[in-house]
Amino acid sequence: MPHLLKERSQHEKRLSLETFHTWFRIGLGGYGNLSMFALISPNKIQLPAGAVVRLPATWNEYQALSQQRGDGSIPRIKYRSGEILLMSPMPKHGRDASLIADVIKALLNDTGCEYDSFTPVTMELPNESGIEPDYCFYIEHWQAVSGKERIDWQSDPPPDLVLEIDVTSYSDVNDYLPYRVPEVWLFRKNQLLVYHLQDTDYSLQTQSQYFPDINLQTVIARCLQVAYDRNTSAAIRDLKQRLEKGLE
Repeated sequence: MPHLLKERSQHEKRLSLETFHTWFRIGLGGYGNLSMFALISPNKIQLPAGAVVRLPATWNEYQALSQQRGDGSIPRIKYRSGEILLMSPMPKHGRDASLIADVIKALLNDTGCEYDSFTPVTMELPNESGIEPDYCFYIEHWQAVSGKERIDWQSDPPPDLVLEIDVTSYSDVNDYLPYRVPEVWLFRKNQLLVYHLQDTDYSLQTQSQYFPDINLQTVIARCLQVAYDRNTSAAIRDLKQRLEKGLE
C-alpha cells in the first residue's frame, strides 16, 4: 500500500526550499499508532524508506539539495518542470536493480558485445531536468564516454539503455525524453516494461533492440525467483549456465 504524505501545516507548505523546514506525517499500516516523519530542511534531508515527496522548486534549489546530500545516493532526487521529487528507496529497490543490471551484463557478455555501465549517475540538463537512473549502459556509444570522469549531457551521447526500478511510483519513462535515451527499461510490479524512443515519444515494446532474440520477461522472472529463493549470485550463475546451453 503506498504511503500517504500530507503537510503538517499550510504555512510550511508555502515556504521556499531555501528557508523552510517541512514535516510530513506518514501513517504506516499494520503498526498501530506508530507514525514516522520526513524532514526536508536547508541542513538535513530525512525520509523513511519508501517515502516519496513532491515539492515546487527552482533549478537552484534542486542543486542546493543535491549538494547538501553530498556523495551519497539517498534520497534519490529528481528535478522536472519546476518541481523536485525525493524518494528514499526500499531494500527491494536496490536488490532488484542490482539483479536486473547483472542480467543485462550477463546477456551483453554472452554476445561478446563491448559496453560500459554506470551507477550511481546523475544526468542533468541545466534548468530543465535532473534525474538519477538506477543503471546506465553505453552499448553502441561506449567509445564516446570511455575514460571520461564526467559526461556532458548537453554534448555527449546519452546512454543507450537505462534501467529504472519503480517500487514507489517515482519513475516516469518520459523523464528521459530531454536526453533522447534510445531504450528505457522500467521494472514495475514485477513486470519489465521496455520502451523505445520513437521520434518525440516513448513506445512500449515487447523486445529489446539490444536482445531481440531473448524473452526478457521469462529470463528476468526466473532470475527473480532464484534470487528470492536463494540469492543473487545463484540467479546469475543459473542464467549463465542456461545461456551456454542456448537458454533451453
